[in-house]
Amino acid sequence: MVVDDLALPRACVCCGGDTFAQSDVLWPELIEQWELSQDEAAAFELQQGRHCTGCRSSLRSMALARAILRMYGAREPFAAFVRSEAAAQLRVLEINEAGELTQFLSQIPRHLLIAHPRYDMTALPFEDQAFDLVCHSDTLEHVARPVDALRECRRVLRRGGVLAFTVPIVPGRATRRRDALAPSYHLGPVEKAPDYLVHTEYGGDAWRQVIEAGFDECRIIALAPPVAFALAAQVY
Repeated sequence: MVVDDLALPRACVCCGGDTFAQSDVLWPELIEQWELSQDEAAAFELQQGRHCTGCRSSLRSMALARAILRMYGAREPFAAFVRSEAAAQLRVLEINEAGELTQFLSQIPRHLLIAHPRYDMTALPFEDQAFDLVCHSDTLEHVARPVDALRECRRVLRRGGVLAFTVPIVPGRATRRRDALAPSYHLGPVEKAPDYLVHTEYGGDAWRQVIEAGFDECRIIALAPPVAFALAAQVY
């Protein structure tokens, strides 16, 4: 086992539910392309496939929710936070649907959802300091210039603003580009949609790109480590 069952969350970070199920998400071609060990593949199966039967949130979505809650000093579940007075004051930019978290984020009055690559993450059409929170989930690996995208996220955040996101991380290796490797796609075992082409495989040093983008710190928020992680940074 990659993680002891006792380490898995007993309550959903997003809705507070206590019933979970597991779905299969990986396919042999992707496991081979990413050169995943049996334990690494099992970790990704948990991260992406274990979900709350109530709101359908995966561990990946829960990790992102926990990161946002921690950055705002709020308590779980996330469903209560999005209905709070504090959340009502936030200007939120969500880039691509952040897994099952969109159903909660959309309850925040000043929430805006945009889609990459229709909206280029490396050239966001917004003024400086336009948002209080920018979030995205498992999107950055599909951007050809991820540091530029993170730099744009920082540009549109006001002072005190928060960036929170997830990328698929293999903790025991370093981040690498896939430019010289066989093309890999995250949509599924058959579909080869260009938007889902993977440019970057993220390892335990994923935080470095956040610093390269101009943030002076990067927090790593774990959920049932080493299964699910979210990264968060703040503009000071």
